[in-house]
Amino acid sequence: MKRVVITGMGIYSCIGKNLDEVAKSLYEGKSGIGIDPLRIEYGYRSPLTGIVERPVLKGILDRRTRVCLAEEAEYAYMATVEALKNAGVDLDYLENNEVGIFYGNDSSAQAVIEAHAIVMEKKDTTLMGSGAIFQSMNSTITMNLSTIFKLKGINMTISAACASGSHSIGLGTLFIRNGLQDMVICGGGQEVNYLSMGSFDGLSVFSMNTDEPSKASRPFDANRDGLVPSGGAATLILEEYEHAVKRGAPILAEIIGYGFSSNGSNISQPSDIGSMIAMEKALKEAALSSKDIDYINAHATSTPQGDSFEAMAIDKLFSPHKPPVSSTKSMTGHECWMAGASEIVYSMLMMQNDFIAPNINFENPDEFSKNINIINKTTPKKIDVFLSNSFGFGGTNSALIVKKCK
Repeated sequence: MKRVVITGMGIYSCIGKNLDEVAKSLYEGKSGIGIDPLRIEYGYRSPLTGIVERPVLKGILDRRTRVCLAEEAEYAYMATVEALKNAGVDLDYLENNEVGIFYGNDSSAQAVIEAHAIVMEKKDTTLMGSGAIFQSMNSTITMNLSTIFKLKGINMTISAACASGSHSIGLGTLFIRNGLQDMVICGGGQEVNYLSMGSFDGLSVFSMNTDEPSKASRPFDANRDGLVPSGGAATLILEEYEHAVKRGAPILAEIIGYGFSSNGSNISQPSDIGSMIAMEKALKEAALSSKDIDYINAHATSTPQGDSFEAMAIDKLFSPHKPPVSSTKSMTGHECWMAGASEIVYSMLMMQNDFIAPNINFENPDEFSKNINIINKTTPKKIDVFLSNSFGFGGTNSALIVKKCK
């Protein structure tokens, strides 16, 4: 099997619009969560959200291209530009080589709702605009990025709920390992607008701690009362090791394990068994044991049930070694389709800078979280190998293991 390395990464999130800003926020334990007035006006129970600034692409992309971009595709474009620069890949290289793309995205709500509203008012579908179809499809990110960057390889959107970004990296890894591609752009994107999250709010899964937004996301804490939605985009450039060496690319880390599973039970409830199977598969593929993991970036979204099941699974699999655990969602909120990719970037930044970002707002453990080693303050730590978990509705589970290249 061929080796798969990460040669570039980019990020656009509520805690920073580039790698440097995000690394600083992670180290400082800075929250990116605030109040969205439009949610209050619309009728949300909770107006809390990650605050992500829309990029200004006028003057960067032509009007026709901009018209086709949904919000999440704008974020993905920004993250991908940074990742390609990070990897030393220019447009000429992309035009003349077979580069693929797997990107996680599981909705494009605003584009659908706005197009529908126009037709309901005007009774004329032609008034939707020529970009409506390209914004409204789940594949809006991959179709736009593959066109903008003139990609010639595999071109596919991964829709796997909140594990979408993680599975995109896992599938990119499998394609490269099996010699089907030498380089793949992978990632995840999530729209943040108020129209995208109404159905989640209707399920009463969001935190109601509006008095202190920065303290609303409380993964693993006994007093958590729900998640906070968020978004943006994260991109990684995956490359076959020998190809990267020949190209003189910066080799940032190696992906050594990808595990997956399906709970096969309740559509919305998590499972300690399903998540543990994904982690076990990742460890087996990486030829590692639980004692070899230096850090776990937990999926933990700040829901009472989800955090408990993950804590149970981590305790079963990693006791008695108890590696450090934190959930960066305490700072970012739940970035949904993006999260599985962004949390690889966040963990990579910790690996590069020798620290563990804190699980902020973790003050009182519950009966399950007390059994695992949750880090609630920025902690100096040399990380050689980390595990990142991502789980989603429908029982989809993904676990990735990444190793520092020496």
